[in-house]
Amino acid sequence: MAHRQVHSRDDREEPSPSQRYARYMAERRHDVTLAAGFARTLPFELDDFQKQADDALEAGRNVLVAAPTGAGKTVVADFAVFLARHRGVKAFYTTPIKALSNQKYHDLVDLYGSDAVGLLTGDTSVNSEADIVVMTTEVLRNMLYERSTTLDRLGYVILDEVHYLADRFRGPVWEEVIIHLPSSVRIIALSATVSNVEDFSGWISSVRGATSLVVSEHRPVPLEQHVIIQRDDDHEPELIDLYRTDSSGRPTTDVNPHLLRRLNDLDTRARRHSPSSPKKRRRHDGGDDGRGDVRRHVPKRWAVVDELHYLDLLPGIYFIFSRAGCDRAVEQCLAAGLELTTDEESERIGRIVDDMVAGQLPDSDLKALHFARFRFALQEGFAPHHAGMIALFRQIVEHLFELGLVRVVFATETLALGINMPARCVVVEKLEKFDGTAHVPLTPGEFTQLTGRAGRRGVDDIGHAIVVDHQGFVPAMAAALSSRRVYPLHSSFRPTFNMAVNLLSSSDYDTARETLDHSFAQWEANESSVDIEARIRTLQDALASYEKAFRCEHGDFREYMTIRMRLSDLQKRGRGDIARRRFDSPQQRRQALRRLEGDIAELRDEERRHPCRSCPDLNRHLVWGHRWMRETRELERLRQRYDDRTGSVARRFDSICSILESLGYLERDSSDALVLTGRGQVLRRLYGDHDLLVAEALVDGVLGDLQPRELATVLSGVVYEARHGGDDEPGRYPGGEDGRIARVCARMRDLWSRLEETRLDAGLDPSEPLDFSLAPTVHAWADGSDLAEVLSHGNMTGGDFVRTMKRLSDLLGQISSACDARPDVAAVRPGVVAAARDAITRGVVAYSGVD
Repeated sequence: MAHRQVHSRDDREEPSPSQRYARYMAERRHDVTLAAGFARTLPFELDDFQKQADDALEAGRNVLVAAPTGAGKTVVADFAVFLARHRGVKAFYTTPIKALSNQKYHDLVDLYGSDAVGLLTGDTSVNSEADIVVMTTEVLRNMLYERSTTLDRLGYVILDEVHYLADRFRGPVWEEVIIHLPSSVRIIALSATVSNVEDFSGWISSVRGATSLVVSEHRPVPLEQHVIIQRDDDHEPELIDLYRTDSSGRPTTDVNPHLLRRLNDLDTRARRHSPSSPKKRRRHDGGDDGRGDVRRHVPKRWAVVDELHYLDLLPGIYFIFSRAGCDRAVEQCLAAGLELTTDEESERIGRIVDDMVAGQLPDSDLKALHFARFRFALQEGFAPHHAGMIALFRQIVEHLFELGLVRVVFATETLALGINMPARCVVVEKLEKFDGTAHVPLTPGEFTQLTGRAGRRGVDDIGHAIVVDHQGFVPAMAAALSSRRVYPLHSSFRPTFNMAVNLLSSSDYDTARETLDHSFAQWEANESSVDIEARIRTLQDALASYEKAFRCEHGDFREYMTIRMRLSDLQKRGRGDIARRRFDSPQQRRQALRRLEGDIAELRDEERRHPCRSCPDLNRHLVWGHRWMRETRELERLRQRYDDRTGSVARRFDSICSILESLGYLERDSSDALVLTGRGQVLRRLYGDHDLLVAEALVDGVLGDLQPRELATVLSGVVYEARHGGDDEPGRYPGGEDGRIARVCARMRDLWSRLEETRLDAGLDPSEPLDFSLAPTVHAWADGSDLAEVLSHGNMTGGDFVRTMKRLSDLLGQISSACDARPDVAAVRPGVVAAARDAITRGVVAYSGVD
């Protein structure tokens, strides 16, 4: 029988926005600064770092705030909005994801009213000319390039989660915004604590002028580290401190010896009950006792939750690095009869859920999304939260969690990005995750980001970070992750075709090139040559120590890991490399694919036959081997970066402009200056990895004869990204292999191949290949099929389908803008693009998530 326990919540009342403003006005005449007046409106005392940041902002400086999750960085952002309101200028609040934008929009509406606040997320536009506008960073970047009038009177821009600029795919947008914002605009950059924050601050100063760096390492709510173990299903899980405590009860930096003894006891018991002969095993202090590698009992998810509920450590976020794992965890809790809510709470949850769903989606969509099961789990007090869910369901979970009604959320790591869902405890199921090719250890930064959600300011005295015992778990690994609080921030900035034409639309070539020299990427390249050399030497030393640690008596383990790395690289990139090549016939392409499969099979066989595969210490060696593989790749990246560092960004810009000139997007005027052509004006309005491909398809008439649903179907190949690889073509194209859709898809693939060859010849990074495997699904949806039918076409989740359709809708919107700008160049029939967008933006796809 599951435990049931009711916990009281802190219902302290806070002053309303009108009361706060009245208090401010009544006390304003006694204040020396606006910052002091703002502080008096708050129901809590500001920390020193918040006061320091607010004072710098009022003094007219840019501000970079680096502090742990939950430390209160957003108070500085709130003061920026307050300051903008007082000074009669606009404030933009940018976030990396739409969910954060929606959440912040609602927060600001509660504070300033719906008339004063707008929201722009690409597929949603609410009150866009308001004085306070929340938006994704891409929206602001596009405004800057289009010189939108919405930028008039802009005084402050908040860049939330600015460390996201390290993201490989979307990170460059942050640098574009920081570089291109008018010099009169002040930036408030909010970041997690990163190890090279001084470098980042120095770069912002070089681009934006006077910038105050404010760093806080202090967590308002102390964090305790634990491990949860379980002897077997007949015994309750046991929560044990990760660290030993001193005589005063304070945690030390030493791993708790009681934890080590308990884990060794579990191994002894597991070995005694194991039907197989004992193998060599790892000691839990990281050494080797030579007595066998055993598989001890791993705590059940529902049992962990039940124990945390009993210990009054909920609400909690339980991180599982798999969408399917999150869904299974909910089913396991239901099957175990776990109940975390009272009858009254369950009824209240039902009413809230029904109110949030009412009128949003048709019953057929709700049925296809298994809404009844989702609702039932919520009423029991637990729920999943991952990108495979539709936005409405995730918002329901977030709202109920904030109200304290949902006690446990099983989430993937995306929840750690910044959504305001603090908890009393955070559970991390494993200290490794699958990165698409292999299971790799968590980094200190990832672990910190996850556990940073533990501890609610003003509610909890202590937050709890809990690692679940699992196969291969070594407490020293958890201690190493938790003791390192920072990670480096590196630029992912790369000029793109779209960026080039936008820069050249408002400046000459030399000025555009100089602008790119101001990027953080170039700053790092210019400033870090000595650091790179030192890092290379450090990595070489680390690799030598890893090779010593995994030395194997059965064979050359370095050779074994090299085989595994080659196999991983071939599986991940082999098909894409073939797709980028040009073949004279489909038969040649099939032959290349067969050779690829043969090479993969040969490597797999070589890996299976390698003598190290039979080593009883294989799992222990692999722990070091995976680190060796990761650091080897990092070493290769650093060597390449060292070779290319000086002027690398501008050189890439040169290559891009050369391609654009050869394709007719740029031309020389009478003074030999590069200027945009009509094609260039079309490309200006197309964003994304395939910007040039879409432009070429438009101006060359590839898409000109398509009907609306056919256009949507073909363009799905541009935006769709399969999560687990597989064929990039459907089993059957709508209309048959000789139909119009199949023919245009083939032309798009040929066009991509030609452009890819041009890119590679110019030394540019390869782009992702097109993937038309979703074509039947998109065609059916655009033709009016219901959600249940289109989801039955494959194993796609509702959330993935909606996300892809919204990306497709956004692309169609870009194409519409390009066609409106240059109808003489973009060869698509009038009305077809709008009709295609209307055909896919319906039902669950049309839901904006704002209401």
